Parts: sequence; C-alpha cells; structure tokens
Amino acid sequence: MNNIHATLIDFFGKGILLVGKSGSGKSDVALRMIMDKGAKLVADDRVDVFVENGKLYGKAPKNLLNKIEIRNVGVAVFDDVSECVEITLCVELTTNKNELERMPENKFIEILGIRIPQILLYPFEVSTTNKIIQKICGKFI
Repeated sequence: MNNIHATLIDFFGKGILLVGKSGSGKSDVALRMIMDKGAKLVADDRVDVFVENGKLYGKAPKNLLNKIEIRNVGVAVFDDVSECVEITLCVELTTNKNELERMPENKFIEILGIRIPQILLYPFEVSTTNKIIQKICGKFI
C-alpha cells in the first residue's frame, strides 16, 4: 500500500482522485461534489492506494477517516463516508489556466501499474464539478 497526497471521493461507486499542489483546490472541489452532487468523502489530503484484482483502490488513513479540511473554516467531520472505492478517474487541478487545453486529447496516469483516465481542470470555475461528472459518466446528470 502506498500513501499519496490527494483527495478521493466516491461518486456513486466511481472513485475520483483529485491531485494537485497544496492549495490547488482538491478539498474545495471534493466539498462541492459532496454537498451539491451526492458524492461521498473517502479521504482528504492523504490517500492510501493499493491494487486488488488488477484494479486501483483508495481509502483514508485511519487518522484522517471522515475528515476534510475546509480552508479558512477548519476541519469538518462527515458521518456518511465511503471507506474504500475503486479509482476510475484522476482529476489533476491547476491554478494556472494557461496549462489548460481547449480540446485535450485523452490522457492517462499510471499509479501502481494501473492506468486510469486523467483530466486537467481549473478548480475554481462553477462548472468544474459538472465537467468531472460528464467525464466520469459520459453525460451530465
């Protein structure tokens, strides 16, 4: 098992791994997905990742279970979380809009030898959560 700097949410059984530099909006996007889109928190700030049966999974380290840092507010505790989820999409967050492509090619990231789709997004747009849902579900819901 490896521990990585990331945030992980469960969107109806689909694990969305949010990666980026400190302050890039990982927890903010996760909070919006949880509060507005019905996602569940798996892990914030640190994610334990592992491979089982050829699939990549993630869960929270025990000391971070149920907790998410809300910048400028503090740490929040959620009662309804997912303990573990298969990671099916990696969302890399950037605060530099110049890094974004208008029509990007399909990209992938390899974690522990498992290749998963990856997209690059600016976290602080109103549409960011909808873009994630479209990518993971193939449609807006």
